[in-house]
Amino acid sequence: MTTVPTGYRPNAQGHLIPNESIKPLDLLRDDTVRRIVDNARDTQHQLLRFKTSAMDDINSFVDIAAEQYSTKLGGKRGNLTLTSFDGRYRINVQVSDLLRFDERLHIAKQLIDECIHEWTTDSNANIKALIEHAFQTDKEGNINKGRVFGLMRLKIDDAKWIKAMEALKDSIQIASSSEYMRVYERIGQTDQYKQIALDIAGI
Repeated sequence: MTTVPTGYRPNAQGHLIPNESIKPLDLLRDDTVRRIVDNARDTQHQLLRFKTSAMDDINSFVDIAAEQYSTKLGGKRGNLTLTSFDGRYRINVQVSDLLRFDERLHIAKQLIDECIHEWTTDSNANIKALIEHAFQTDKEGNINKGRVFGLMRLKIDDAKWIKAMEALKDSIQIASSSEYMRVYERIGQTDQYKQIALDIAGI
């Protein structure tokens, strides 16, 4: 990162401008934005430390609980709920997998197309449209996973279709996993819980 000389500020084009040549309101705006960004970075680091510490505590607790039954758990501990003794507080931990399809998705699509051709001598346009809709991509080139999984739920007793569904299932790859932790507090003496917001939008 280039060091900015004292008494100067870079503009949006990267040119160094003397402070005395910048309008007071522009200087105040710049100072305000930078102060908020610095505080936001500090807060982000605090939240990261909190999450790391909390997950370490949860994993330690789960390990202790597993030891009570002479076993040991491996991998991520997702879809877990811990509740305080009095029921006032609740912590939910969830692991969400980001799914991707590999080249076998195209093989499945080809097999499905062959099924349609064999089933409909007149190549029914409505059935074709349904299949094409399932394999449509968005602006980023991503396929709607819900529509594709919808095909897998169809009960069709056809050898080629079954083979296509096997290719479709095998094409699913876990690209990455995200771990989420949500903290809740019970509302009064009800059975309802309110999330303790840890993001700016939720405060």
